Amino acid sequence: MTYERIMLEFKDNIAVLTLNHPEALNAISAQMNEEIREGLLEVGNPESGARCLVITGAGRGFCAGANIKASSRESSRGENVTPGEDYVQRWLPLFTRLRDLRMPVVSAVKGPVVGVGMSLALSADMVVAGRSAYFLQAFTRIGIIPDGGATYILPRLIGKARAMELSLLAERLPAEKALEWGLINRLVEDEELMDEALSLAARLAKGPTVAYALTRKAYWMAFENSYEDQFRLEGESLDVLSKTLDMAEGFMAFAERREPRFQGK
Repeated sequence: MTYERIMLEFKDNIAVLTLNHPEALNAISAQMNEEIREGLLEVGNPESGARCLVITGAGRGFCAGANIKASSRESSRGENVTPGEDYVQRWLPLFTRLRDLRMPVVSAVKGPVVGVGMSLALSADMVVAGRSAYFLQAFTRIGIIPDGGATYILPRLIGKARAMELSLLAERLPAEKALEWGLINRLVEDEELMDEALSLAARLAKGPTVAYALTRKAYWMAFENSYEDQFRLEGESLDVLSKTLDMAEGFMAFAERREPRFQGK
């Protein structure tokens, strides 16, 4: 597929999806939303060979949030569709597709990481930030509620008090404070951002991909499951993994005291 608002590159077994509308600070329009979803389908296709995904933004910022002007022009919402229904139809497929991707996801961010762009960045498994990055829940400035699943993920990452502070006061959270709060994993100089993200992705891409996929699923389900249900999910995952080449290789490498050579299957 030909993309206009994203770039999708495959470097060995790493996929790099870049939001590509730097003139608008990569604000996500309806077109970009659709292209991200299509890009995630392409990455998730086993034929792509990808075993890790990096999401980043072109230019001086990661994402300024939703592109309200462009989305209004592009909207195909019918007369009988409410704004809330349109919102769910537009955004839920993107975020569930990212959540269900069967490989680790790393986001590499700098500059503005705002609104739904913040939700996109934090939906990754690991977040690498440049020092110029700042995180902003700007929704109350225009009289609306946080979106992109922010009300779900933020309190689980940093607790209710800090999530409420970010959302009600709509103040910038600098990258240094985001690291202190546990919102991001690594903080580097801007010029080192992609090198750090790709190095991390390369390490993950060499790992046991099926185990990573099931680990991602388990942690997402942990938000909803009971303690007992989570135990059962771990057991079901072990049943699946017991049939993989990677689990056999992992045990053999342990017994032979060497580094495992995982194949991702």
